[in-house]
Amino acid sequence: MPIDQDYLETLVKVSVIVPTYRRIADLARCLAALEAQEWHANEIVVIARHDDRATLDWLRELDATRPDARRKLALVQVTGVVAAYNLGIETATGDIVCFTDDDAAPHPDWIARIVQTFQADPTLGGLGGRDIVHDRGGILKGQQEVVGLVRWYGRPIGNHHIGYGPPRAVQVLKGVNMAFRRDAIGGLRFDKRLRGSGAQVHCEMAFSLDIERRGWTLIYDPSLLVEHYPAQRSDEDQRHKFNDAAFYNASYNLRLIMCEYLSPFGRWAFLAYSTLIGNRADPGLLRALLLAFGSDGMALAFHKWWVGLRAMRGAWQEAGR
Repeated sequence: MPIDQDYLETLVKVSVIVPTYRRIADLARCLAALEAQEWHANEIVVIARHDDRATLDWLRELDATRPDARRKLALVQVTGVVAAYNLGIETATGDIVCFTDDDAAPHPDWIARIVQTFQADPTLGGLGGRDIVHDRGGILKGQQEVVGLVRWYGRPIGNHHIGYGPPRAVQVLKGVNMAFRRDAIGGLRFDKRLRGSGAQVHCEMAFSLDIERRGWTLIYDPSLLVEHYPAQRSDEDQRHKFNDAAFYNASYNLRLIMCEYLSPFGRWAFLAYSTLIGNRADPGLLRALLLAFGSDGMALAFHKWWVGLRAMRGAWQEAGR
């Protein structure tokens, strides 16, 4: 005799957290995707800014026309996704706490896959998957087996949007498509020291590494899918356009995380790596030399390197407190 789906959903409580800010059309698509899930979340916690009148008015109209007892609204007073995530954790009551972005649309089997994976492995603390990125009229292509790792010398590897192959253990999950066991979260919260007035880049890296340090396993499964439509941000970080403050914030956040996560030897190796080599997004001296003759131009390439040096100094000081 088949077990009733509604009964199964009472065995484990699932919360989905969706931070949002001034993206009504995107939020509508995200909520529609969550309502269409094969396994229904017990609660969908929308985190909105207290002064985002357009979003709040739209949500009130939605409640009047399509009421849903599972949908909750929590108002955050502080800018930045860290405060929104933390309020979401404190508001949510689920055994499994899922996160997605307002500009994403999880596939219909998203929650079902998350629940089944957590139920199958009691040591699993966090689970993430692939976000199919729709960008500039197309989908970002590629295939990478190495996803969500931090090398011993501090080089971070993302690739969550182009991962393929079987599920594998990772160190870092991506905010648009991640879930954590409530017991693994415990009293842990996203780091309020991380900089930025919106995205606060790398905040999920810090959180994932903290979960891992507590002895829990993190898994990346590329078959766990969300469609991701990166929307314009309402802060200084505009994705494809250089901004001095946004670049400093992202560099500072990465350096603070590495200064506190890596071994003492690894920290010094990271200092050398980030200062001398780095990557295209956050160049060291040698990478800046290469970029100077490419699309960045000499002035911008070396400016990025100099900002990275200032960020390292600030992060090193913060980590030493």
